[in-house]
Amino acid sequence: METINVFATKEKNRKESIKESFPVTGMTCASCASSVESVLKHTSGVFDASVNFANSSVLVEYDKELSPNQLQNALREVGYDIIIDAENPSEVQQELQQKHYQDIKSRTIWSAILTLPIFVLGMFFMQWEPGKWISLALSIPVLFWFGRSFFINAYKQAKYGKANMDTLVALSTGIAFIFSVFNTFFPEFWLSQGIEPHVYYEAATVIITFISLGKLLEEKAKSNTSSAIKKLMGLQPKTLKIIENGEEKEIPISAVQVGQTILVRPGEKIPVDGEVSKGSSYVDESMITGEPVPVEKSKDEKVFAGTVNQKGSFHFTAEKVGGETLLSQIIKMVQEAQGSKAPVQKLVDKIAGIFVPVVLSISIVTFVVWILIGGDNAFSQALLTSVAVLVIACPCALGLATPTAIMVGIGKGAENYILIKDAESLELGHKVNAVILDKTGTVTEGKPLVTDILWNDKLENNNEYKQVLLAIEAQSEHPLAEALVNHLKDENIEKAEIVSFESITGKGVKAQTENGSQYYVGNHKLMLEKNIQIDASLMQTAESLEEQAKTVIFLGNEKQVLAILAIADKIKETSKKAIETLQERGIEVYMLTGDNNKTASAVAKQVGIINYQGEVMPSEKAAFVEKLQADGKIVAMVGDGINDSHALAQANVSIAMGKGSDIAMDVAKMTLITSDLQSIPKALELSKRTVLGIRQNLFWAFIYNIIGIPIAAGVLYPVNGFLLDPMIAGMAMAFSSVSVVLNSLRLKRVKL
Repeated sequence: METINVFATKEKNRKESIKESFPVTGMTCASCASSVESVLKHTSGVFDASVNFANSSVLVEYDKELSPNQLQNALREVGYDIIIDAENPSEVQQELQQKHYQDIKSRTIWSAILTLPIFVLGMFFMQWEPGKWISLALSIPVLFWFGRSFFINAYKQAKYGKANMDTLVALSTGIAFIFSVFNTFFPEFWLSQGIEPHVYYEAATVIITFISLGKLLEEKAKSNTSSAIKKLMGLQPKTLKIIENGEEKEIPISAVQVGQTILVRPGEKIPVDGEVSKGSSYVDESMITGEPVPVEKSKDEKVFAGTVNQKGSFHFTAEKVGGETLLSQIIKMVQEAQGSKAPVQKLVDKIAGIFVPVVLSISIVTFVVWILIGGDNAFSQALLTSVAVLVIACPCALGLATPTAIMVGIGKGAENYILIKDAESLELGHKVNAVILDKTGTVTEGKPLVTDILWNDKLENNNEYKQVLLAIEAQSEHPLAEALVNHLKDENIEKAEIVSFESITGKGVKAQTENGSQYYVGNHKLMLEKNIQIDASLMQTAESLEEQAKTVIFLGNEKQVLAILAIADKIKETSKKAIETLQERGIEVYMLTGDNNKTASAVAKQVGIINYQGEVMPSEKAAFVEKLQADGKIVAMVGDGINDSHALAQANVSIAMGKGSDIAMDVAKMTLITSDLQSIPKALELSKRTVLGIRQNLFWAFIYNIIGIPIAAGVLYPVNGFLLDPMIAGMAMAFSSVSVVLNSLRLKRVKL
């Protein structure tokens, strides 16, 4: 009988999955977020779902056989929805959020207008009989029209055996209202027992008003947390001008296609990524690179969406449109990161999920205990305290504590040219105590230039060898090869013909010309390995050049070294300052490079790095990261090349330089859009501030509930006769959510 490995199948299917973010509508609290997540996770074909309550979105990983419509139908059954068919879902969500905000605003205003006379009558004219009937008439629209969403949502949840914050509000206000209606119509029931029949219309309506006000302030504050995304989106122009059949034509950005010719005038934003085909100009690329100096763009140069054209006008051919542009990728990365969950959030979600049932239980216990020990006013007190427990115990503050801080933190990073891919790396960044830097393109500018070419004295004609060298280096992918190619081209050297080419990892390359001669271009190791003779004076010169922080490359045939080539890579101006800042914070800084030890030593000395290693293979970088982790270090790896990708994947926090390779950026959890190393201490400081904000938020959310629920239940009554009014409970609940969001927004003002 054939056995099937279910886990292997599931893993295989998962590899073929789609990961997509959808805007969610209908969520009103943290428990709603938990419900949406639970429903989606239990939908067949969904591997994972992560809801971000703060920006009302869900990141779903699902089987490619599953359609988004099926996800939508699953959520609609429990009263929620996702936006799937819109051309621009974020825009639709923004419109819906704005509409939702205006709706809450008008409901809050009208609730307050009608609640005020109820409150005055309940507080100061409670003995006036007509007052009860006036309060009843005014309460009905407040509860069942302006506050209807609480009851509708609670019903939808109850249908599927779930409960959320709306359940708490609906139960507390509904019970208070029904009890008051009974006392209004049948006061003699209580009077015959010698008990005053109190009504609680003011409690029910004030709770609705205060919670609506809390939601209004919360929505306002939540929209501020996503301002970084809005700024990025604002960089995209809505329309663009194309050249079609020699004529200029304006079209919406959604209609542009790859291959179309686009006209850009002075001061206009570049709408999509492409290549200049005609004309030239200077383009401000600071939103992508952080560099303030405009970059000259002429024929065949690349241009990027969102950057701003300065003086000249030019035509360019569209290469990447829609979601493929660099700006769209950045926006997508920031959105996914804001939707991702920090490890601490997963624990909070579990707590929020069981919170409402626990509160309902506490409320019932409170009611029963007061009935048993309450004396003459037992029922009234039992009702008030159980209602107060339901009202005060809002899980919103708990649900907002982490995501709002994460959203603001990631947004703050984006403003400082630090792209953070997930919340986990943001949470972990503050624990980093070891940073590993690559040399080329990270510590140095990564723009190597040939400074010296020294030929063997015994050679009569070196022109032929220059042609061979150009042919070999033109095929090499090594970053230094380009510097050599450019240098030889400037000398007007023609390429020789080579018939075979072989790359030797970490050492250099081997090539063969048409006449069968073998040539080697690479480091000292390669020459020794192939027993190629090196002239003593050349070797001495090579050592002297290496001590000057220059990389020395050897060109040799099968017998001897023909020439040595020295290449220097300028150290970035900010590297030394950034390394000093990290060291001052007690972080150990290491530099690993494939370059020779002497060059590594010279560069390390210039920037103040004590721990460095040269001639390191790509696999050895990853092994070095492992070694530090085994010693108990939390390691951040910073690199920019394909050769760093293994070490980046191994590190606890991986940081890619934005001007580096796509692979390095894909693997890394953070990307520095600017090439300035000072962004590293900034990123780690941002992590520290964000984690501090999360801890403060969670502390206040927990403390609020730990103190508030027992007070609402009446623990202070035996001590000083204090019973918490449900109205005050409503105010406290609203304040707790707003205070958490406002505390997160403080991050925006932090100077990194």
